[in-house]
Amino acid sequence: MGHKLMLVEHIILSLVVILGLSLLAQSLSKWLRFPFASILVVLGFVASELVVLAGVDTGIRADNFQAIIFYIFIPILIFESAYNLDKTQLKKNLIIVLSLAIIAMLVTCLIAAALLFYGIGHASGFPWMAALITGAILAATDPVAVVAKLKEMKAPKRIAVLLEGESLFNDAAAIVLFGVFLSMAAATSSTSFAAMDYSPVDISIRFLSVFIGGGVTGLVVGLSLGLLQRKINQCLVTGVLSLVVAYGSYLLAEYFMVSGVMSTLLAALSFSIIVQGNTDLDGVSLTRHDAKIVSNNKYLWDVLSYVANVSVFLVMGAVITLEMFEQRWLAMLIAIVSLLIARAISVYGVMFCFSFFKNLEVSLSSQTVIVWGGLRGAVTLALALSLPTSLEYWWTIQSIAFGVVMFSLFIQAPTIQMLAAKLLVNKNEKI
Repeated sequence: MGHKLMLVEHIILSLVVILGLSLLAQSLSKWLRFPFASILVVLGFVASELVVLAGVDTGIRADNFQAIIFYIFIPILIFESAYNLDKTQLKKNLIIVLSLAIIAMLVTCLIAAALLFYGIGHASGFPWMAALITGAILAATDPVAVVAKLKEMKAPKRIAVLLEGESLFNDAAAIVLFGVFLSMAAATSSTSFAAMDYSPVDISIRFLSVFIGGGVTGLVVGLSLGLLQRKINQCLVTGVLSLVVAYGSYLLAEYFMVSGVMSTLLAALSFSIIVQGNTDLDGVSLTRHDAKIVSNNKYLWDVLSYVANVSVFLVMGAVITLEMFEQRWLAMLIAIVSLLIARAISVYGVMFCFSFFKNLEVSLSSQTVIVWGGLRGAVTLALALSLPTSLEYWWTIQSIAFGVVMFSLFIQAPTIQMLAAKLLVNKNEKI
């Protein structure tokens, strides 16, 4: 009984510390004019080091986060992004968004995996399976900091929608791919494609069945509870129902062994469309009551998403070790270069296909901003932290993921505003 109480006390204390550090990070971010997430990582690292020096065991380990990340944080991050996304702009750019999120993601994953495998050149310590898992983890984008900067600059709205929409569907696809590769890794210890029991066709069928199955599950949950919400139409009940939709769709999909992330994504989109059904395309509510419901529910998910994002980045800082950079610095550099090459090839390649259609064409300047703005963040961290330690190469993959995210937070995020100002704003670029 005492152990359980102590565990509860640790959880509450951890939450208080996380929220306290987030407030400090907000102030430091404004003072230093540096991305909020970057400051969180630094604070997480410093705080954990001080605690360890004080002789206190925080209980934080790289191998005890899988359940909490996948069953608490991921549903919140996916639901909030899908719920608050501009549905009108998404509809206009859906073909481009899906192409970036699925085709470009797959190309990025495969190219990055190949460059990593041959770049590291250690087939026994870092086999093809490890490279594919790493490619899937690094293919997930998280442009939260970039989109916020673009909105501050009053950059063309379409580019923010493309980045946000790509990230939303990209995360779902990347997590499904990560799950497929992870289950394959658990089933085989082979280091070569030739000896694997899985063919590209088998992988494709498995990916599509899990991906589409999750989407159908989420659609059913979102539409059903969305219609129930319209019957009740109360602020408090809407908030409760949205929580049921987020976690219920995720757990139901996991029970049926399909994608919980894709389920939550489609559930959030369908539920939000019904909840905001009495809101016109410009976001101006037709009734005061419906406006209050939409506003209150948005606020609820803004708070939950804030806590989830803050927790993931602080945890990253807490589990970072200097040994990662001392022992895996070369692998990190190879991964960063590989990912930048893969990102450029996939985005420019996909966008080239749309250059033949006037209504879908995206300018070269905007494409460059999208390439550089494809940051790696919370989802990449969540996947890296969820790696089972039974895999021999888990620490190498996690170190690579952390190195890439650090590059995103401390190099890409601070420079994207300067790049966007030069390519878009100063030239009044219309994408």
